Amino acid sequence: MKIYADHFPTAVRQFLTDLLVVVWVYAAIRFALWVHDLVQKLAVPGQKLEGAGGALADNLADAGGKIRRVPLVGDELTAPFSKAADAARAMAEAGRDQQELVGQLALALSIAVLVFPLGLVLVGWLPLRLRWMRRAASAKALAAVPAGRDLLALRALAGQPIGKLTRIAPDVADAWRRGDDATVEALAALELRGLGLRAGR
Repeated sequence: MKIYADHFPTAVRQFLTDLLVVVWVYAAIRFALWVHDLVQKLAVPGQKLEGAGGALADNLADAGGKIRRVPLVGDELTAPFSKAADAARAMAEAGRDQQELVGQLALALSIAVLVFPLGLVLVGWLPLRLRWMRRAASAKALAAVPAGRDLLALRALAGQPIGKLTRIAPDVADAWRRGDDATVEALAALELRGLGLRAGR
């Protein structure tokens, strides 16, 4: 006996749920990336500060080097330029620190906004999906042998709605006890449909 994916409501619900989870995860990741990019824009002043400070420090150092060549007083005149260059380098370093801090903040916030939606998937949807996969695999294995179909029929008797059972036969339990092949097959098929599967020869 061969098992195929069915288009009955259980299978449709399973497909729509999986699709919704994929969309949910995609949207969460896109939102996290958007938050990351938005926060990263706060690093622009730091980039400008680093660039301006570095350029100023280079210019002051270059000017100080030229003044140092002035005879007799060169060393004395160079000192203010050296101090100003050091201050400019400190300004550039502050710009780099600000960029690093913004980068860490952007990463932390993007991870924070992912925790809740991904947590729902991992804690809520994934265990149910794995449980369904195990049940479907077990049902597939049972449906492959006659004794397994009897067990599936018994599970249907125990768990399926009475309305569905009575549509198979008025006294479906008695028919199952007598080993009526048509009833057993119908009950097994009903249980498989409950898992979104169907039996096919």
